[in-house]
Amino acid sequence: MKVDVLAIGVHPDDIELGCAGTILKHIDLGYTVAGIDLTQGELGTRGSGAIRLVESQNAAKILGLVSRENLGMADGFFQHTKENILKISAMVRKYQPDIVLANAISDRHPDHGRASKLISDACFYSGLQRIEQVDENGDKLKKWRPKVVYHYIQDRNLKADFVVDITPFIEKKIESILAYKTQFYDPDATGPKTPISGEDFMKFNRSKNRCYGRDINADYAEGFTVERNIGVNNLFDLI
Repeated sequence: MKVDVLAIGVHPDDIELGCAGTILKHIDLGYTVAGIDLTQGELGTRGSGAIRLVESQNAAKILGLVSRENLGMADGFFQHTKENILKISAMVRKYQPDIVLANAISDRHPDHGRASKLISDACFYSGLQRIEQVDENGDKLKKWRPKVVYHYIQDRNLKADFVVDITPFIEKKIESILAYKTQFYDPDATGPKTPISGEDFMKFNRSKNRCYGRDINADYAEGFTVERNIGVNNLFDLI
């Protein structure tokens, strides 16, 4: 199942918070997008891993993902190991994306930066001929290396290398985030308060998109950082 874009997040809800607007925009343009979550987010104060799996599938339907899988790594304790590199590499080979969207390179949550490195390295190793892998049916997976890896920006306000105008998709993005009913603002919810469960956090997330949009004279945008220089054919593509 080849897709154009593979969005990867260490926790269910990472891709919604970081790049849902960009995903929605590219699906609207006719591209195909799949999603991968490395963990179930089972260490979260609210909800559970099992509940977040269900919520992630609900969010995937809102976004229009062609597929969403969970790799079952240990939330908070996954490491940069051969086993975990190969788990991600197998997904890259399975979906053959041209673009991979990955966690922020540095962030408040230590899992994000660690996942960023793990995903990026897996995208490199997935292109090595001598690493042999098979799919769930035992069929050989062909080597594949994405053309680029872009890192979405999460809680910390990093300087973006480029931003994507998501103005027409901001409300759908918010809807996809709120699919995680146990995690984000719900006036009828019970349970402990967390840094992301209040109404103020949703306002913060929307405001972050406003700030990135300001630089390009858009109402809302999402920011990304790059690992290497971006090549363009025409200077007017950058306006």
